[in-house]
Amino acid sequence: MLSPSPISLLCALLLCLPLAIIFTITTPLNNSSSVPTNHSIQQKHSKEHPSTESSSVILLHEEVDDNLLFQEAAKVNSIPQPVTAPKKLAFMFLTTTPLPFAPLWELFFNNTPKNLYNVYIHADPRFNYTPPFQGVFAGQVIPSKPTRRHSPTLTAAGRRLLARALLHDKLNYMFALLSPSCIPLHSFSFTYRVLINSKKSFIEILGNESWAYDRWAARGEHAMLPEVKFEDFRIGSQFFVIKRKHARIIVRDRKLWSKFKLPCLEASTCYPEEHYFSTLLNMVDPQGCVPTTLTHVNWKGSHGGHPRTYTASEVGPELILTLRSTRPRYGDEVTNGSDLSVAKRYDPFLFARKFSPDSLQPLMNISSDFIFKD
Repeated sequence: MLSPSPISLLCALLLCLPLAIIFTITTPLNNSSSVPTNHSIQQKHSKEHPSTESSSVILLHEEVDDNLLFQEAAKVNSIPQPVTAPKKLAFMFLTTTPLPFAPLWELFFNNTPKNLYNVYIHADPRFNYTPPFQGVFAGQVIPSKPTRRHSPTLTAAGRRLLARALLHDKLNYMFALLSPSCIPLHSFSFTYRVLINSKKSFIEILGNESWAYDRWAARGEHAMLPEVKFEDFRIGSQFFVIKRKHARIIVRDRKLWSKFKLPCLEASTCYPEEHYFSTLLNMVDPQGCVPTTLTHVNWKGSHGGHPRTYTASEVGPELILTLRSTRPRYGDEVTNGSDLSVAKRYDPFLFARKFSPDSLQPLMNISSDFIFKD
């Protein structure tokens, strides 16, 4: 048998090199990252906190690790009928800090039957969570990844929370995405009645904002086409409460996510978490959504893209009453002004943000006799 010449060996190496590269990219970085067979929620804190992780590395890591998660979550069924057990609310916290209002939320959940709710936390593993999550939040951190403003990572975290909640409990009926600076405005029983009796999701959907085009074109003038035309692009609060049906739609989606996960060219117009969910649900099932958020926020006096923060000196019964009694904004006046089903709505705000950490004690002082007495 003839021995291969150096030239033939070189040619063979060059032919195999592209296959090796493709295999390396598409093979998971770690087999242990697969979704657990029992879909349990695992608390995970990284001991190493890389400080210079590029957005491209974060995106690749998200894609490799989450593919199986979303594939499994996309297979879950609707809540079986007839339902013999009560439907549950899924409270999903997206944070990079210890939850400053954990004691207030503990009172909110106090004496509530465990079969009415679940809690999930997405905690950026680069940060220190001291004190650790305790009480109702203990052990509720899902496998989490780095998040950063002006990138798709916050949106990816929201999708990750939905997927884990869908896989964890088939009785989760409504899914509320919450901020660490968010507080409840009513008792659990009031919140439960409002959400469980709703046949629609609550997600802000705005289409006529003056800055919409700049946000749509943040990845490039034609980058969103053909999947997301400008006339289909929507804006809304990143904090929503959606039904199981819509949670399943989000985790199954690949088409729109392939566009919204692209890195932006201009950070000042890059807020995928305020665009992706509203755009997707408006394109797929607008009639199944109430176009508003149930989390009150005050944009008067905002700065740097952040809403006003309420401080300890402002907290009292008067403020809570004002937040409760304010009517939500229902989409665009131009779009929804003639929609009587929207015009007649007056849904109560169930949550509110942003509150400074030092407002915890004043909130605790009025919680038992005022906030949770309804």
